[in-house]
Amino acid sequence: MVTAADVLDASDRERPPVDTIPLTVRVRRFNPEVSEDSWWDEWTVRCDPLERLVEVLHQIKWHHDGTLSFRRSCAHGICGSDAMLINGRNQLACKVLAQDVSPRVTIEPIRGLSVLKDLIVDMEPFMDGYRSMLPYLINDSGEPEKERRQSPEDRHRYDDTTRCILCAACTTSCPVFWGDEGYVGPAAIVNAHRFIFDSRDEAGRERMKILSEKTGVFRCRTTFNCTDACPRGIEVTKAIQEVKRAILFERF
Repeated sequence: MVTAADVLDASDRERPPVDTIPLTVRVRRFNPEVSEDSWWDEWTVRCDPLERLVEVLHQIKWHHDGTLSFRRSCAHGICGSDAMLINGRNQLACKVLAQDVSPRVTIEPIRGLSVLKDLIVDMEPFMDGYRSMLPYLINDSGEPEKERRQSPEDRHRYDDTTRCILCAACTTSCPVFWGDEGYVGPAAIVNAHRFIFDSRDEAGRERMKILSEKTGVFRCRTTFNCTDACPRGIEVTKAIQEVKRAILFERF
């Protein structure tokens, strides 16, 4: 009887060999139990050109330095947990291929949030901004007999901003957020947009009142960093401008 292990072993034997490439990985490290200051560590590993950078970090952690710390979960660009500053740009490590950064890559924690250890930052200030936007459907008109119906056109109105995965790449690429810890940031505004323009929701004006405060949407200086950083391709700056216009004209 052929077992699952036999099938997997046969599959491995049939797989053609892959030419690996060298990749030097330079990481900004921080451990408050070791030093008050950050430092740089560097490793050179061999990897498949199509290997994702998060797997390269796994290789380093498992075979070179078990103290290296970073967040990761799904490894498919959905959970948003592995946002890092990769060669000076906010990206998800699971969406960057080794061949795209070879022969050398520099990795740092995302900016604007306190570093807890290595590439792990304190996400609570970011989540505080998100929670302040009331990121859930509010409708006090009573429960419908079936579903709350919505036309395709109404759904399309906010479709783009439903794709946010809360990776914080947009918010931590924003110069205003770096200098003003009170600013709610692009991701919070994106998630407010998602409900402000939802025809089933009844709390749009409440959210716009929150965003009209000095720490809200008008702190944006339209640098487009957020749109460039979004790994999901959300038009973040466009969403921010739409929320600004909605507040100015109370039209949504």
